[in-house]
Amino acid sequence: MYTLIHQDPRFYLVDKHPGVGFHREDDQPGLMDALREGLGDSALWPVHRLDRITSGLILVARSAEAARALGEALAGREMEKYYLAVSDRKPLKKQGRVAGDMAKGRGGAWRLTEGRENPAVTQFFSFSLEPGLRLFLLRPRTGKTHQLRVAMKSQGAPILGDALYGGSAADRGYLHAYALRFELDGERFAFVCPPAAGEKFAGESCRARLEELGEPWRQPWPGA
Repeated sequence: MYTLIHQDPRFYLVDKHPGVGFHREDDQPGLMDALREGLGDSALWPVHRLDRITSGLILVARSAEAARALGEALAGREMEKYYLAVSDRKPLKKQGRVAGDMAKGRGGAWRLTEGRENPAVTQFFSFSLEPGLRLFLLRPRTGKTHQLRVAMKSQGAPILGDALYGGSAADRGYLHAYALRFELDGERFAFVCPPAAGEKFAGESCRARLEELGEPWRQPWPGA
């Protein structure tokens, strides 16, 4: 269900495997159940969440105090989050910004609107992996439900394996929480976690591209 990436007296950082739900669903244990059992720690506070299809980095606080500090950093947009996605369709633009209000659609999906009252904002770069396949490096500047999945669909490039938003069938949903950078109690942390599951992520072209890109925060991101 997960791989432990880093352990600190104040938090755990884990790599959630794709297809794992966050909380228990009927008789199916969720990530938090697995963490409490596997880490032998019943007092855990999730700082943020990932959709079932999404793999990658999740911070889990080990005290209410740490949860509050990390939650404030997240809410204040002081925590940098970077994601990877793959699509087999050409986007409307190869890089840029997607912004708009989010509204509920049908079947549990969300959609992007033209409003700007409380917009979801996503920045991205995309890179060719092979003919008909592109890798996206995404930086959400806000934290809305399904934000990145909706942003990708709005660009005409739904995420591979994301059936809810029209993505082509695949061995997994190709969205991965790739990197985190934040400060806690005056100490700086930076983590990069390449995806471990999925034949497209494991392909030579993807691995070579990630090595070429280096740390995601070194890309020429414009201001928020």
